[in-house]
This record gives sequence, C-alpha cells and structure tokens, in this order.
Amino acid sequence: MLSLVFLLAVAASATAQPPAADSQIGASRVALATVLDPKNHPVLDVGIDDFVIQEAGTAREVLSVRPADYPIVLLLDTGIDARGDFQMIRKAAAHFLERVGQRPVAIGTFGGTPALVSTLEEEREAILAKLEALDAPHNAPSSLLAGAALAADAIRKTGALFSAIVVLSSSSLDASGGAVDPMIATIIDSNAILHIVANRAVQATAGSGFRPAAMIRALAEQSRGEYTTIYSASSFQSALDTLADRLSSELMIEYIVPVGSKPNDVKLGVRLAGARVRGLGVAPK
Repeated sequence: MLSLVFLLAVAASATAQPPAADSQIGASRVALATVLDPKNHPVLDVGIDDFVIQEAGTAREVLSVRPADYPIVLLLDTGIDARGDFQMIRKAAAHFLERVGQRPVAIGTFGGTPALVSTLEEEREAILAKLEALDAPHNAPSSLLAGAALAADAIRKTGALFSAIVVLSSSSLDASGGAVDPMIATIIDSNAILHIVANRAVQATAGSGFRPAAMIRALAEQSRGEYTTIYSASSFQSALDTLADRLSSELMIEYIVPVGSKPNDVKLGVRLAGARVRGLGVAPK
C-alpha cells in the first residue's frame, strides 16, 4: 500500500514553473517528515527504497534517509510571572536537552530583555551548566515575541535547512517592545518550526502588555509546530517529553532534482502497509 501526502515548500517557492528541458540532474532537496503506523506510532526503520517522491507528477530519486538533527533554540520564561514556575521550567528544559539527541542546541531567556545564554556551537555539557546557573529575575515582565524573534534571527544566520524554536511560557501577557509586525516577519522568514508550551493556570488580570496567545498559536500552526496549553508547572516536563518524542521520530529525506527546478505539487509516499506520512516541509540542499 502506498500512502501519499502533500508537502508544503518551507524554504522555496512551490509555484515556480517546471525546469527547462535542458536542465541537468545534479541538485537535491530535503523533505522533513514522520512516518506513522496504523496505531499512530512513529516508524523509524525505513530506508530509501521505502519512499516515493513526486513533484508535479514526476518521480524523483531518493538519495538518503536519516534522523533529523536540525538546530533547536530553547527559550525559557524568566519573567515575573514565571517566578513560581521557574524551577520546574529549568528542570524540564534540562531533561528535554538530554532527550533530543546530538544536534546543535542553544538556550535563551525572555524575561525583560531577551538574551541567548548559549550559542548553537557550544557543547551540550557547557549548555547544561549555563542552564543550571540561570536565575529567574523578580521584576522583569516576559517578552515572548521578542525572544522568539531573537532566536529566529540566530537560526537564520546558520543557514540550516530546518530548525525549531521551543518556548516555555508562564505569562499570558507579552511586554515585547517595538513594532509587532517586524518581529513576526523575522520568525516567519527564519522558516523555523515554532513550538510553544504555555502554562495558563493563572491568567493575568492586570499589568501592561498584550496577550499574544492567538497570534503565537497561529504562528506555531503556520510553521507546522505545536501550541500546548498546560495548567500546572509540573506539566512542563510531560509536554516536553511528548515534543521530544516527536522530534526524535522526524526523518530527513534527500532526493535528486533537476538543476534550477523548484518544488511544485510535492508528494511524499511510503511503501509500508497501513502507514502514513506526515510532511513537515521541503528545503533546497
């Protein structure tokens, strides 16, 4: 049985014209996807012969399949509303870093002025040490959108085909300064998959700032990420465990394309009985 799924082009136009007749094979693209069995469990034991890829009805040759190892920026809420949650946030973040495997990871904070505490080039041991040394400020409000934009800018500079921003939030108010639209544009232009875990046990009823929940949820969905609402700080870890399971099940499928071609009507199939594919995007190599 062959299961086909349409893929959105994440980092390239999906509306370009087909390549010219004299185009030569020699370029490649990478699809990000998860294969699920009939019980919705991820399937990792798949190879190049298990996949079928078409662009505008034309078959493409699969070159390689490997576990996804794209960079992640993990953002922690260190604002005033996170004071009661911070120890649980930090513990959940450390556990998450232990589960996401060997890949570039950076951590940042968005209490007050957002900052990256570590870079994507640092060793995991050094990152964990910096995470352990973090203290939540007492009086600074949260600036979620500005923090996500900062992370997106750092990711964009790497040129990574795929990436993710994971945000752990405890405040329903956002005190990000400046115009909202440029920050949103920065996040979208980075092509990062945005995941939000938001503790909404206590909704803010006073104070300055806007409530970005609907906007952030829309950004997460647009990027094919997840917006997870929790109602207890102890649930940060279970939410991140679920996300780590998703990330560890993702595959990067490289396939050969004509030079100069653009992704158009991309379909990804798998030759496994009862299995289905969840496509997360296509990027040029």
